[in-house]
Amino acid sequence: MIKTMLKQVRQYKRDSLLAPLFTGLEVLMEVLIPFVIAEIIDKGIQAGDIHQVYFYGAMMLVMAFFSLTFGILAGKYAASASAGFACNLREAIYETVQTFSFSNIDKFSTAGLVTRMTTDVTNVQNAYQMIVRIAVRAPLMMICSMVMCFVISPSLSTVFLVAIVILGAALIVIMSRASRIFNKVFRRYDDLNASVQENIAAIRVVKAFVREEREDDKFRRAAGNLYNLFVKAEKTLAFNAPVMMFVIYGSIIALSWLGARQIVFGNLTTGELTSMFTYVMSVLMSLMMLSMVFVMITMSMASARRIVEVLSEKADLVNPEKPDFDIPSGSIDFDNVSFSYQHGSGEETLRGIELHIRAGETIGIIGGTGCGKSSLVNLISRLYDADQGVVRVGGKDVRTYDLETLRNQVSVVLQKNVLFSGTILDNLRWGKEDATEEECRAACQAACADEFIERFPDGYNTWIEQGGSNVSGGQKQRLCIARALLKKPKILILDDSTSAVDTATDAKIREAFAQSIPGTTKLIIAQRISSVQGADRILVLDNGQISAFDTHEHLLESSNIYREIYDAQMQGGGDFDENKEGN
Repeated sequence: MIKTMLKQVRQYKRDSLLAPLFTGLEVLMEVLIPFVIAEIIDKGIQAGDIHQVYFYGAMMLVMAFFSLTFGILAGKYAASASAGFACNLREAIYETVQTFSFSNIDKFSTAGLVTRMTTDVTNVQNAYQMIVRIAVRAPLMMICSMVMCFVISPSLSTVFLVAIVILGAALIVIMSRASRIFNKVFRRYDDLNASVQENIAAIRVVKAFVREEREDDKFRRAAGNLYNLFVKAEKTLAFNAPVMMFVIYGSIIALSWLGARQIVFGNLTTGELTSMFTYVMSVLMSLMMLSMVFVMITMSMASARRIVEVLSEKADLVNPEKPDFDIPSGSIDFDNVSFSYQHGSGEETLRGIELHIRAGETIGIIGGTGCGKSSLVNLISRLYDADQGVVRVGGKDVRTYDLETLRNQVSVVLQKNVLFSGTILDNLRWGKEDATEEECRAACQAACADEFIERFPDGYNTWIEQGGSNVSGGQKQRLCIARALLKKPKILILDDSTSAVDTATDAKIREAFAQSIPGTTKLIIAQRISSVQGADRILVLDNGQISAFDTHEHLLESSNIYREIYDAQMQGGGDFDENKEGN
């Protein structure tokens, strides 16, 4: 895990080394200052020698200046290293997620990925900054101060050795209890983010059903769980301060009494006792800082494990070693294909699919909800891979193609249409980055989108809000179809992508397809018979298997399922699922 994380330091290695170097120099200056103060008291003030006061005073000012300078440089490089490390981590997570197939993304919730890129990375960033600075400063300060104490008075140094043992034991107990609680905190963050994300994404549904109060309760519970865990952890950490104060004041009292006796007997000077107080305080404060470092590291370890889970996840779908960049045609073949979303352990969504489609054909796909229509077409563009059998495009196994080439030539308009914030032209150019406005207009004409775009005051420069919230469902579908057409693909898949448009517009779109992309293989998934009955052939799926595959006329004669759908829709008697349940 640590090796995986440290790979992301990359260009910030220099800053990560300079921060502890300047921290060490800062500590050296701070450790020498109390020694110089002792000399001012003993050789200057008590001896009545003003020249010694000036000399050691000037020396102390120089040391203080260098200590301040080194501290500033250490802080600068520590901030640069930790912020750069966090930036690299976020970029690495984001780039890794971009390589994921749908099955990889299914393992992580959206809220979980967001938490990893925000809260978890921030925790790791804070811990890294403490490691390159505080985790270096505290041990060095403690060791150097202990050495100076033993140099001044070995007998008095036993006081803070006892104090270290007491404070260390108390901190170990406190940290062990707090760390177990912090391990649970980040799982609660996922729940909180999921609640927010789900509510905002579905805010129209929430308001339509007047469920704001229920959503408030759900969020309050998630926030309350997080609050309770943090309170519990902070209650444990709250013992840090009183334990620290007890040890500090105990050490001061012991040093005052024992040190005064040694001064009386002539074994210790006033200046040396003063510096002893400073060093003991430095040792104890270093222990306190170390305790906070360990708490932060404990918190960040939980976050680091979650980050590494994403970075270590291997994409299920990868390019072959020598990918094929040539797709000869838009023909599609399924050779005894079976598929499940949980490979080897889940129920098969598709079973024994044997299907052969010629290039340029228009194929309708129809069937009940959950019969495997979307799963079937997802295999063509390798959004998933088949468990068994082979899927071929242009006569070649899709697994031999370069993924980018395949997906550019197999254009998919998914069931869930997504638009991004930007102008209409910006959204259309997702299909072809360098598309001219004329090409965009032509694609929109084929998708029957031009008729409503022209009515907008800004036309093709109309701003689309995030998720396309300022356009209707039918308008969104037509824009997504136009975006797919800009690719000029060999295969075009419409996954129930005209469900929100009226039948007349649906018919216009199909007619435009026949004229504008006659050589493109078109697969149209639909619930309406009218959307597919003009296709060259129609595929009827039932429970993950091919029930029938023929023309509209032949299916009416040979397929009971197709005829039931047709009769139900022609008579206005409901959809396929209702009809099937009724029979």
